[in-house]
Amino acid sequence: MDVVNTQHATTTSVPGSALNAAAIDAAAERIAPAVACTPLEAAPRISRDVGAQVYLKREDLQSVRSYKIRGAYNVMAQLSEEECARGVVAASAGNHAQGVAFACRVMEVHGRIYVPTTTPKQKRDRIRWHGGEFVELIAVGDTYDAAAAAAQADVLRTGATWIHAFDDPRTAAGQGTIAREIVDQLGRVPDVVIAPVGGGGCLAGMATYLRALSPEVTIVGVEPTGAISLAAALVSGGPITLDDIDPFVDGAAVKRIGGLGHGVMAGLGSSVTAHPILETLSATADTRVLPDEPVALPAGAAHITHVDEGAICTTMLELYQNEGIIAEPAGALAVTGLSQLKLPDDATVVCLVSGGNNDVSRYGEIIERSLVHQGLKHYFLVDFPQEPGALRRFLNEVLGPDDDITLFEYVKRNNRETGAALVGIQLGSRDGLPGLLDRMDHSRLDCVQLKSDSPEYRYLT
Repeated sequence: MDVVNTQHATTTSVPGSALNAAAIDAAAERIAPAVACTPLEAAPRISRDVGAQVYLKREDLQSVRSYKIRGAYNVMAQLSEEECARGVVAASAGNHAQGVAFACRVMEVHGRIYVPTTTPKQKRDRIRWHGGEFVELIAVGDTYDAAAAAAQADVLRTGATWIHAFDDPRTAAGQGTIAREIVDQLGRVPDVVIAPVGGGGCLAGMATYLRALSPEVTIVGVEPTGAISLAAALVSGGPITLDDIDPFVDGAAVKRIGGLGHGVMAGLGSSVTAHPILETLSATADTRVLPDEPVALPAGAAHITHVDEGAICTTMLELYQNEGIIAEPAGALAVTGLSQLKLPDDATVVCLVSGGNNDVSRYGEIIERSLVHQGLKHYFLVDFPQEPGALRRFLNEVLGPDDDITLFEYVKRNNRETGAALVGIQLGSRDGLPGLLDRMDHSRLDCVQLKSDSPEYRYLT
């Protein structure tokens, strides 16, 4: 791809109101005093694994440990004195809140920030630290959408100024400055750019800037499998509210995509990866649904894919163990999304590591989800006969030499003489499962494997 002049991007815009390359250039100047130009690092291990030249844009190294400071600061830097005097209100899963809190303290503007009750303690502590005496933190509801509803009610009641996390051209323009930096640092537009999707503001801003420079860049947005709000909107012809989402990837767990993000990606003719939820929707848009497997995208394509929460956890652990990167679940989305693509050998690919606000207390669950995803961890209900030596026979005759029991708990805690035991087994190799199941079938024990998508699994584990 030809080298481009990064100082003179055109003002071509894709659908999205006042969002265009000129607005992103202006945002870059506006936020420069408060926002770091984060490194663009080559990733040799990942490049080898996927067969392309992969770079990581390290937004986890911002002062608030995520890119969200870019949009929040860009909006607040444009507020009038009257708007600042009324104070600001924001809703966030945690990262946008830190950006708003930082801006409140620097600009000495009072703000109220609403977060879901599921927001990790580490993020709540950081919000308070960044905001100091200028910010009041309010936890309400169990999703971003619930917190946003409470925040909007506050705005209507008090007349405070609303600082949207993603569905505002000013927010998206600030977040779009990431793409501007990437092009400056690389010296040209990459062949492929992969970004996480929560509310869609960051992807909208980056896509707008990149397409203003080159129609050949392939743009990929990655959602968690448990919260595919953008893919659902593209298939339905507009934003819809999902009935239920998995809140684990808290930075991207949004029930309803922003109109701005949807408008930009729909305007680019985005295709989507197949998902069971999409099959239940009434397709009203001309959106191609591609198989749920790695796909080769043509130059200039726009695509929205999704990755399993367990795969995200595996990526988080690999980034930590190999690159020394502490990524939060949403921060690992883009790198995990590489598994969904077939990349040309000579492609230059940039993945956005969007945030590193991960609570260390979550690593137990992260390891658990990763092991289940890799097929190394399994749970069974085992009905042991009430006779001496039953457990010993299970260990000797059923368990493999490299397998380990990680959990043993009677389901009926008040009467352990009857009823099944919940047994968690970690295999030495995922190939060991067929042998384990065969030995269970030939034993005198009644063993039932719990499927990870079953209500029993969720309740008992």
